Amino acid sequence: MKDLQFKRHRRLRQSAFMRDLVREYHVSTDDLIYPLFIVEGAEKLRNPISSMPGVEQISLDLLPAEIDELLQLGIKAVLLFGVPNEKDAVGSGAYHTHGIIQEATRVIKQYAPEMLVIADTCLCEYTDHGHCGVISNGDVLNDESLELLVKTAVRQAEAGADIIAPSNMMDGFVTAIRHGLDEAGFHHVPIMSYAVKYASAFYGPFREAADSAPQFGDRKTYQMDPANRREALREAASDIEEGADFLIVKPSMVYLDVLSDVRREFNVPVVAYHVSGEFSMVKAAAQNGWIDEKQIVLETHTAFKRAGADLIITYFAKDIARWLRG
Repeated sequence: MKDLQFKRHRRLRQSAFMRDLVREYHVSTDDLIYPLFIVEGAEKLRNPISSMPGVEQISLDLLPAEIDELLQLGIKAVLLFGVPNEKDAVGSGAYHTHGIIQEATRVIKQYAPEMLVIADTCLCEYTDHGHCGVISNGDVLNDESLELLVKTAVRQAEAGADIIAPSNMMDGFVTAIRHGLDEAGFHHVPIMSYAVKYASAFYGPFREAADSAPQFGDRKTYQMDPANRREALREAASDIEEGADFLIVKPSMVYLDVLSDVRREFNVPVVAYHVSGEFSMVKAAAQNGWIDEKQIVLETHTAFKRAGADLIITYFAKDIARWLRG
């Protein structure tokens, strides 16, 4: 064997400390954004989401304790979803001054001003039909929906949201919201756009968590076809031109190619959204003893970083923070 010439790649894998020393990508708590589902009215309510083990809807009075836990774990940003008591055809609860996300934002900012609050800006949780805009003759109207989304974004900014995250996938939603925020004096509030959002089957458990399932049809006329890769770059380019400050790719686990494409093409923070179905599959397999949950989750989230994500929206944020602490 002494005459053979080959590379000794294993030299850099011989011990845990050596592997740590040469590791190329790392997940940290600074990367993590934790979604919260906030309900109206009831006190001390923790409503478990049956399809998402460990995830709950919580009432406003429990928010301070939740924020305390997150801050102690080193998690510095939350993404808020509202679950209102009442819904109507135009989602008026989304842009009411005292809408549930607005109230949750005020509670968080009063209790812990340093926590970054990202407000999901959409109508689907607030409409009785479950779609992300105004309906006419069974169709989701684009431009009419933009007006309501702008009102929602402005109300969220007024309540103290640090970042507006529009998730509706209407054409022109970024430029409409940017104009509306600027007109209202919120030039400093950035937009984290759900720029690349596929009409994915992986959103199923979220429908339960946010009570937002469409009452008819589906969202394929405004969310993207999972078969399309190049279209993602067109969508993202439009949002950058219109004023987006962050780009979200959703889902992420089975769209790493798209995440990588977006990272290469655009020089803004890119956000991976590890969605509910991806979360629930890992949880179910772990509960059955089929996989090592910790190792699978850390490997998955490292893959998001390797593909180019700067930030990760994940229901595993608390678990990851605890695992990283050892």
